[in-house]
Amino acid sequence: MDNRRMAQMLLQIQQLEFTALELNLFLDTHPDDQQALAMFNKVHQDLMQCIRNYEQFCGPLLNFGFSPALQNTWKWAELPWPWELKY
Repeated sequence: MDNRRMAQMLLQIQQLEFTALELNLFLDTHPDDQQALAMFNKVHQDLMQCIRNYEQFCGPLLNFGFSPALQNTWKWAELPWPWELKY
């Protein structure tokens, strides 16, 4: 597994999560803003695609039933923890 690629993918996911959260908070106070709603939907699509790409390359990103067990194996505990990675 390429730690540099893994780190880049995680950074992109974090950036998209931050953007989605900010748009979510904005939409809480501006629920009729169609431009913000369209941006939120686009960011959400991009985020889900990035998560799928990460999980195909690196294994599950989330535990507790959010990530499917691919290839009939449980890889969650086999991956290095984020603090074990050398960036």
